[in-house]
Amino acid sequence: MGYYKNLVIRIVIALIIFIIPYSLINYLLLKLTLYGSYPLLLTKYSPTIIGNSFIINNNLLNIISACVATSAYYLLLVLIIFTKDLRLKTSVYLFLIGSTLILVANIIRIDILIFIFLEYGKNIFERFHLFIWEFISSIYVALVWIFLVKKFKIKTIPVYSDIKYLIKNIRK
Repeated sequence: MGYYKNLVIRIVIALIIFIIPYSLINYLLLKLTLYGSYPLLLTKYSPTIIGNSFIINNNLLNIISACVATSAYYLLLVLIIFTKDLRLKTSVYLFLIGSTLILVANIIRIDILIFIFLEYGKNIFERFHLFIWEFISSIYVALVWIFLVKKFKIKTIPVYSDIKYLIKNIRK
């Protein structure tokens, strides 16, 4: 397939993905995260799931939209879509592996935060939560992307490689 046709397809896919309501994607990820966190919590506590919350020892622990990190999945998808010269199969693998890494880390993060809240109290929980949210999460998503780039031997840079290619061919 020619470069320009591939570029148009990638742009159309990006537009289609952003037509899908964010709330639907967030809802699906919320349920995956909530039920993914449940088994590890069972090893120490007896959680009950009601709606999007855990009840543990009379504490209502809400898993809100921000807990799900939907934007991290979108960022991963955008990086993949706008990386020049990726085959469809490679793109799918990148997204599945990257999303799994984000989901697993998020589940572990939530379980650790719940443990800290229940064992050490709200003040320590808030400090730890803020530290993870402001520093660790962004670094982790970047490291997932770097890992995927190295594992799949990606040589192009999202967006930049397309722009560079287009400018080079306009000059001809």
